[in-house]
Amino acid sequence: MPRTVPLERTRNIGIMAHIDAGKTTTTERILYYTGVNYKMGEVHEGTATMDWMEQEQERGITITSAATTCFWQGSFNQYPPHRINIIDTPGHVDFTAEVERSLRVLDGAVAVFSAVEGVEPQSETVWRQADRYRVPRIAFVNKMDRVGADFFAVVEQIRNKLRANPVPVQIPVGSEESFVGVVDLITGQAYLYTGDELGAHYDVVPVPKELEELYRFWREKLVEVAAEHDEALLDKYLGGEELTAEEIRASLRAQTVAHKIVPVVCGSAFRNKGVQMLLDAVVDYLPSPVDIPPIEGHNLEGNPETRPADDNAPFAALAFKIMSDPFVGQLTYLRVYSGHLFSGDQVLNASRGNVERIGRLLKMHANKREEIKEVWAGDICAVVGLRNVATGDTICDPKAPIVLEAMQFPEPVIAVAIEPASRADQDKLGYALQKLAQEDPTFRVHTDPESGQTIISGMGELHLEIIVDRLVREFKVQAKVGRPQVAYRETITQEAQGEGRFVRQTGGRGQYGHAKIRIWPLTDGRDYEFRNDVVGGVIPKEFIKPVDQGIREAMQRGVLAGYPMIGVGVSLYDGSYHEVDSSEIAFKVAGSMAFQDAAAKAKPVLLEPVMEVEVVTPEEYMGDVLGDLNSRRGKVTHMERRQNAQVITAFVPLAEMFGYATQLRSMTQGRATYSMQFDHYEEVPKSVAEEIVARVRGKA
Repeated sequence: MPRTVPLERTRNIGIMAHIDAGKTTTTERILYYTGVNYKMGEVHEGTATMDWMEQEQERGITITSAATTCFWQGSFNQYPPHRINIIDTPGHVDFTAEVERSLRVLDGAVAVFSAVEGVEPQSETVWRQADRYRVPRIAFVNKMDRVGADFFAVVEQIRNKLRANPVPVQIPVGSEESFVGVVDLITGQAYLYTGDELGAHYDVVPVPKELEELYRFWREKLVEVAAEHDEALLDKYLGGEELTAEEIRASLRAQTVAHKIVPVVCGSAFRNKGVQMLLDAVVDYLPSPVDIPPIEGHNLEGNPETRPADDNAPFAALAFKIMSDPFVGQLTYLRVYSGHLFSGDQVLNASRGNVERIGRLLKMHANKREEIKEVWAGDICAVVGLRNVATGDTICDPKAPIVLEAMQFPEPVIAVAIEPASRADQDKLGYALQKLAQEDPTFRVHTDPESGQTIISGMGELHLEIIVDRLVREFKVQAKVGRPQVAYRETITQEAQGEGRFVRQTGGRGQYGHAKIRIWPLTDGRDYEFRNDVVGGVIPKEFIKPVDQGIREAMQRGVLAGYPMIGVGVSLYDGSYHEVDSSEIAFKVAGSMAFQDAAAKAKPVLLEPVMEVEVVTPEEYMGDVLGDLNSRRGKVTHMERRQNAQVITAFVPLAEMFGYATQLRSMTQGRATYSMQFDHYEEVPKSVAEEIVARVRGKA
């Protein structure tokens, strides 16, 4: 079956926001108006289509990025059919990986903001992630019907907090209880929602009298933005001529795609107001795969390669998500960048070098699926049959290999020990944890070499809670979980030299490796740097890499308390070898010994993860909350008023934040909320570090 919708009429978009800004509700309304759902799902009823996991429906939050496809022809059928592939992303900071992987494969995004809370911490985090992948955005100011809604205040926050250039293309008619519709600044018409027909019916009327002045002010600003980036329009504008709606939209679209502006629309998804105009804005302003530069990568020789969004180019796709499905086994989600693929085709996993056959191709709608025979450039699909694949791998045509840029995921900051509840659960636990680690790159599993315990680590308490929950529900494994542990790190604070000499003489061939290194602290945020400064061949070339490997392995167990070491530069500058006895393994051991020797002399210190914590509390509890944060070694960085509450931002060590939710609830009678996310590693105060080291050594 050939392509049904041309590539230029395809949009791959994500919906991103802070938790509770109304992302999933907005997606549900989009699916309703585009005819995919016949009955709207409500998040608070636990029936939202995109929240398909049981835990998501119970908690009312989105954990995994669900993908779905819908079609849109415009509020007034003014467009030919456009295909919109939507990825709904989680807003909770513990699920950063889900946001990261969906942003990597999007062409554009809708950022949803609450008209009451405005720009919140997770909005800033996601915005920065989208900046990194250069994803063009439009903003939807949601919840205009709520008490305290203020459209223009949110526009200012987008400008000041996110350093963006928001350009309203609509203004609201009324707000809070009296929010009844929007004024389109381009056409000069107002859309007023009438009756309770799920927002499907609205009247098109002239701009209400009381809004005429406001309309003229914002319309003038909009036209200026449209004109100033297009010479022909600027001449027309300066000559006093009116710009047409098509000219304004075309200019705004070009600037949105070029990351110069963020068009802003508004509405109330829950009350079914403004969602059709949001879909129009997706079509009008967000790019198709053709509008963005060709995807970059490199061939197997390491030379740069690109792939344009073209059905006739060689096939190239990125595996951006892996899931275990109870019916079909492992599902791999692909974003197709170029070419086309038929079920049964052979493909190359260029990241791993293995050729595999595609079993079935599926178009996903949340967790429902429809089998298809082929996919084309710009599509998002799921594949059954790929066995040896991980998130971020490139899947491509074996005759035209390309490796696309992989994804970067943050390191886990919290760990817990886990053990099976009974002997029957023993084998199942290992299998289940392996499957979950394959799905989620920020979830790690390892065995503690000293205690033999299985340790799982992730991005936060909620993240690990959901993992344990999934063990019970999906894999029927009962497990006991220990107290959370902090992912400490170690580093060095001064330069030092070290030497490792490994000599083993038994009957026959012996072992000989000898390395001298210099180490120094890295201050630029990198974890490790290795330099080969050996001259005169005192260590042959083939033994340099084993020394590097030995050092890396030694860094996994620091010299203070056995925590991984970061921020270390290493120079291998001297050593010696034996013609017969030297081997890779001997130099690996010598490298490891040299590093341990040098690290012990380089004044090693302990580092702890520090979280950025935002607490929103009623004024009367301000003193208690501040006192409590100080007692947790917190450093308050910012305080501001937000409506009738105080917002406190502070840096607090993760070790001090366990059980904070319960404490905050009891201090404020449940009226304060908080969110936290990992920010940086910092040196642990001496007295605390001594306690930690004594505790770890006491266990050993």
